Amino acid sequence: MRRSLLIALYLAPSLATADSPAYKGLGAESVSQADISRFAPPPLASTVTRRIQAMLDVRGAPTGLVTGKGDRMFFTSALTGTAQVWRQDGPMKFPVQLTGGEDRTVVVALSPDEKWLAVSRDIGGEENPGLYLMDPSGGALRVVQHVPKVQTTLEYISDDSKTLVYRANDRDPASYTLYRYDVATKQKELVFDQPGLWGIADHAKIAGKETWLLVKRLGNTHVEIYRYDVASKQLTPLLGQTESEDYAVRFGARPGQVLVRTNKLGEFHRLYSLDNGKLTPISRDVAHDVDGFSIDEPRTRIYYQVNEDGYARLYALDAKTLKPLALPKLPEAENVAFGGASRNGRYIQLSVDGSRLPGTSVTYDWKTRKAVTWRVPMTPEVDPSTFAKATLEHYPTRDGKKIPMFVRRPASCAAPCPVVVEFHGGPEGQATAGFSPIAQLYVDAGFVFVQPNVRGSEGYGKSWLHADNGPKRLQVITDIEDAAKYIRAAWSKDGKAPKIGVIGGSYGGYSTLMAMTYFAGAYDAGVQTVGISNLYTFLMNTAPYRRILRASEYGDPVKDKNAIVQLSPITHVTKIKAPLLSIQGVNDPRVPVGEALQIYKALERRKVPGGLILFADEGHGVSKRSNRVLAIGHTLAFLEKHLANK
Repeated sequence: MRRSLLIALYLAPSLATADSPAYKGLGAESVSQADISRFAPPPLASTVTRRIQAMLDVRGAPTGLVTGKGDRMFFTSALTGTAQVWRQDGPMKFPVQLTGGEDRTVVVALSPDEKWLAVSRDIGGEENPGLYLMDPSGGALRVVQHVPKVQTTLEYISDDSKTLVYRANDRDPASYTLYRYDVATKQKELVFDQPGLWGIADHAKIAGKETWLLVKRLGNTHVEIYRYDVASKQLTPLLGQTESEDYAVRFGARPGQVLVRTNKLGEFHRLYSLDNGKLTPISRDVAHDVDGFSIDEPRTRIYYQVNEDGYARLYALDAKTLKPLALPKLPEAENVAFGGASRNGRYIQLSVDGSRLPGTSVTYDWKTRKAVTWRVPMTPEVDPSTFAKATLEHYPTRDGKKIPMFVRRPASCAAPCPVVVEFHGGPEGQATAGFSPIAQLYVDAGFVFVQPNVRGSEGYGKSWLHADNGPKRLQVITDIEDAAKYIRAAWSKDGKAPKIGVIGGSYGGYSTLMAMTYFAGAYDAGVQTVGISNLYTFLMNTAPYRRILRASEYGDPVKDKNAIVQLSPITHVTKIKAPLLSIQGVNDPRVPVGEALQIYKALERRKVPGGLILFADEGHGVSKRSNRVLAIGHTLAFLEKHLANK
């Protein structure tokens, strides 16, 4: 993509709005139709969109649900531009599209008798999905529950395929109630209604009794675990009570055994077996997090994934003996992750990728010991072998820490190359070295593309993860500015420092806003997507369930008010010196649209160049293909306009 071409084609919309007080409300009803129309994304010339469209045509092959005979797979793909459900009747067979329309639809489960599918559908990115059933051969969806402003999520399907259990916040927006649904009679029964953000981690028959492992979420990394006897309604505390720890659990192979992933006993998450109240480690003792695990339905094999400095490594154990099992070797992959298992445990799917390897799913048959590729990635008119390699590098902070960052560099550029720094979301997320056509777009445009994992990121131990909780964020938010300081000093050429742009979505959007306000002057331009501009108004207006989860991360609005004010970009808006573009989904249930409107209006009053783009049919991010083209195109054009070497 030619930088000069994008610069010439980018036209910042001329927008004017009156001063307004702090907003109140969530979703489309909180913003006027006049503003939605005024801030609609301007079109881009086809000469700009063509390269973006080509990169969006580069698609990996996703994992899916495999039948017990290994003869069919059901998977979700956005091949049409919106995620839909597909069926494939054998390896390398042509897939059949089962769902359609403009709303994101995802396959979530295949019934044990393989006679029906459970699918989830979300309208307009609101993240209030409905639950449906459908025939594997296709046809109309049958609604289980889809209620406006209510999340309905499948928990599990019974072994006899006659019932399913789902959770919904239809009785209280800040609590999940558990229901049992009879597939034949279409009747639902309330099963569990204690207040709280409850979910079912696993279910099993123990001593002939239906037993659940229940998870109660109190924060993104703070949960409590209970054992629940469904018949007697007896709830027994198991883990996490009176603590602030992170746990993930499943039942093991032995009756009553519980597998536990936690970082309670050390700096890193590790996998344990809980027997008679004692945690015994079963995964390797390494200075890396076990960032996920699973056990197949027959309880024969355990799979766990280790995060080695942003690279995924997969391991398997015999569920009864806990001895290591050999997985197939996939030499080209930089990352190998577990993608699911068939109901009988015979087939598993491995998801593999790398900087130059598009995502590929490999189905492994434990009986024949053969690995089969069902679908290959699609890279029309694009050669992934020419993509920039993601290299792991580090930059120093003012207090002596070393921040890991993945860096992709163009083969050539006008030195010093302009730089784009992307901060990830979360804040507990992590930038990894996986395949990324979007990152390559920035490289092709002549930018060095940098993805730091600042303190607060997952994957580097408990101390790193919790370093930014609440008011402690004031001590480490400087990681944002230190990235720019290092780049200007270390990557300058002949005494000339590179220009630096900053981008990010969600918490990355918040980081971008802090970079442009709190650390005004550190970056030369910024584009933020669905970012928080005011931590207080965010906490007051986000969805009730989100407020509960995020208060432990950002701070209590009353007790930590001073820190929340100091850490809000809007507080420092008078400092801003460089152009800023904001992109926002109107239906966002996490970061309300008012967050983007208030920062834009504050900048407009100060005549700071930039703009605001609202997508009326998107939520927390931009998912529909046509909208993604516009968001990416305007972001690239904005950065090229303001970071060009002159």
